[in-house]
Amino acid sequence: MKKRYFFAIGILMLLIFISIPVIHVLKTKWSESDHKTEIPKGYTDDASQLNLTKIDTLIKVPSSKTEIENQLRQILKYAREKKLKISIAGAQHSMGGHTIYPNGILLNMLPYKHMELDSENNILTIGSGALWEDAIKYLDKKGKSIAVMQAFSSFSVGGSISVNGHGWQKNLPPVASTVVSFTLMNHNGEIMNCSREENPELFKLVIGGYGLFGIILDVKLKVVDNTALKYRYVRLSSDHYTDYYKKFISDHPEVNLVFGRLKISDKHFLEEATINYFEKANEKPLPLSVQNAKNAETKRLVFRSTVNSEYGKRLRWDLETGMNKVTKNAVYSRNELLNDHVSLIENKDPNSTDLLQEYFIPERNFNQFIKDMKPVLKSSGLDLLNITIRAVNKDEDSYMNYARENVFGFVLLFNQKKTVKQENAMKILTNQLVDITLKNEGTFYLPYRLHIDRVKMKKVYPQTDSFFVLKRTYDPLEIFDNKFYQHYK
Repeated sequence: MKKRYFFAIGILMLLIFISIPVIHVLKTKWSESDHKTEIPKGYTDDASQLNLTKIDTLIKVPSSKTEIENQLRQILKYAREKKLKISIAGAQHSMGGHTIYPNGILLNMLPYKHMELDSENNILTIGSGALWEDAIKYLDKKGKSIAVMQAFSSFSVGGSISVNGHGWQKNLPPVASTVVSFTLMNHNGEIMNCSREENPELFKLVIGGYGLFGIILDVKLKVVDNTALKYRYVRLSSDHYTDYYKKFISDHPEVNLVFGRLKISDKHFLEEATINYFEKANEKPLPLSVQNAKNAETKRLVFRSTVNSEYGKRLRWDLETGMNKVTKNAVYSRNELLNDHVSLIENKDPNSTDLLQEYFIPERNFNQFIKDMKPVLKSSGLDLLNITIRAVNKDEDSYMNYARENVFGFVLLFNQKKTVKQENAMKILTNQLVDITLKNEGTFYLPYRLHIDRVKMKKVYPQTDSFFVLKRTYDPLEIFDNKFYQHYK
């Protein structure tokens, strides 16, 4: 009888143990709202959901090359006559008003997304409004893949060039390194071809130039072969990260994609890490599969369940590290891995928003940066959801370059309430993190909230003054404008 009793108690406790994480994740689902906040007519916003701004006109550009050129020239003429400013937008994932000018004309470039592959030279010609997911699906049918792109495929090509995004492709410079050339419509409606040989100064300025020099139209990008990749991972103490990175990643040419993650739950906060990498497998890659929506929603809910929850943060870490063991040696196509949509982490709480920050730190100061960052993050009172680590090689191509040597990018994701109190707390935290970055000879990424003043920004980017002088040289009427330029010029 006693055996049966203890057996029953054991089963009950096991069921409770299993049900607690399920209930926790389901509570996240139950608390969410499927109601999307509509942007009022005559206004625009960006991914921050904190930049609602009245504009004069929103213009969706045409898809054909002839039509877009004619329309844009008419818009430029109208803007000059009416003394209006023009801002340029794709998917609007920048978070500091980089695609917005108050009472200005906003160009929606998304319809301009034609594609053509030169398979002999591995060069893709693509309209700047195309999303990376469009390019991946197109290239997959031809056995090719994007060389360098950001972690999510829901950004636009022109937007990624304008912020000079970097990827999780192993030890490569930012996307600038894969741009062969692009055409740019300037303030007079002239189309200029920009490359390392033709208009080289403008080439450097436009890449990472936040739409201040003209309208990017057609882009030529280097592409690579789509390959089959096998998943591997290493779990380690974060202070051994750079040593393990060299051992498992840098010294192994077969590694293709890689990212790191720091543990953010209170127990062992920032003291544990994983290196997740994909190396070439001796298999033929399968065609791009349709993503399993149920699995995607489960992943999203597990991620969202970490908001304001220490238990959720521990649960996600344990689930991910546990799944790492299960999925180790699983084989994926390169395109399948690159084709992740930002909806995988979508926030459905109308009262909060998710904000990114990123800091680029040289290897010699990697451990010190983590030590300096730890007490600041702990005392901030803000909800840290994730820290990933990406290695970025030196950028030789953009004028406002953030990778002036080989660096590690620390990508921080926060959940912030849409309140004045939390906005002020985030501004304080951002400045503290930039101070730590300066101390550790690093840089910060410019596409995010404009919480850093001109003085501090120019310490990190000493080329800022000359960048803005050149902006006014190439655009003397300052037709192309946005909140980023107004804040820092």
